[in-house]
Amino acid sequence: MIQTDLPAVGHLFMAGLPGPELDDSTLALIKQHAVHNFIIFRRNVVDRRQMTRLCASLVDACQAHSLPRPLISIDQEGGKVARLPPPFSQFPEPRSLAEGGNPERLLREYAAVCARELRQIGVNMNLAPVLDICPAGRGMFMERRCLGSVPQRVAELGRVVINGLQAGGVAACAKHFPGLGAAVLDPHLELPVVELAAGHFEREALTPFRMAAKIGVAAFMTSHAVYSNFAPRIPGTLSRKVVSDLVRGNCGYDGLIITDDLEMGAIEKFMPFPEAALQALLAGADLLLICQRHDKVRNAIAALEAALRDRIFAAKRIDDSLARQAEVIRRFS
Repeated sequence: MIQTDLPAVGHLFMAGLPGPELDDSTLALIKQHAVHNFIIFRRNVVDRRQMTRLCASLVDACQAHSLPRPLISIDQEGGKVARLPPPFSQFPEPRSLAEGGNPERLLREYAAVCARELRQIGVNMNLAPVLDICPAGRGMFMERRCLGSVPQRVAELGRVVINGLQAGGVAACAKHFPGLGAAVLDPHLELPVVELAAGHFEREALTPFRMAAKIGVAAFMTSHAVYSNFAPRIPGTLSRKVVSDLVRGNCGYDGLIITDDLEMGAIEKFMPFPEAALQALLAGADLLLICQRHDKVRNAIAALEAALRDRIFAAKRIDDSLARQAEVIRRFS
């Protein structure tokens, strides 16, 4: 059973599922640890009926254990980063839409159709759009996932996607803050270092994210890169300067902050796993994303429970994050 003497730190996690049904391990995370936010991958998808059943079972399990209604998220960007196979609608990669004829119309159509299909199966958050600024033809791994290389244009097109998704009842997520477009290494595997001047972020990279904050995007997702000229030696996800100072202060955003997957090589090669989860929380994240292994979720929960008992962070920290989660659920339930 969930301990009642301390608030449940499981509220702070978003976890992946191993397969296409609600399994015993996921049910144990819900029942024993108060985990109530989830992410969907291709391994979880068979067809529309199965996905509708899976999402409904997650909602029912959370409600049965007196937990908040879950955020059920997915990466449905288009192109290679899309988890739903046919007969779900298939869209080109974001860069292709952004560079096509009448990109506003194309992106508006993508957002509307995507939101409708996600809502039909019970998914209420799309971890999109990518708002990174990325030049073409320079070998950057984010090139085809982003909306372009001109900050104001990326902001304009990002606005179309955010408004379209959220008008359709699906929470949008602006990523990868404060910008991963200049990284050559893929943080899924390695820790990238972005060596752009701090002024570059102020003038360019933050422009789309300020727009997203202004129009009420449901969430921000942090990047795992090291930003050597203003947050050296530590991945952005683990840096208070990035997660708190830049998001809350510079961009004026008081909404939900989600980490990118903490199982990525960029984090695991930098810091032992449970410590990284605690560091991300202390940096200011509201949801800690762990996409694969449930043993890592449980280990991270144990580490945070110990830190809470030792007063490394206060119980109010959980309450604040829960309030931000609740606001997203209120808007997109």
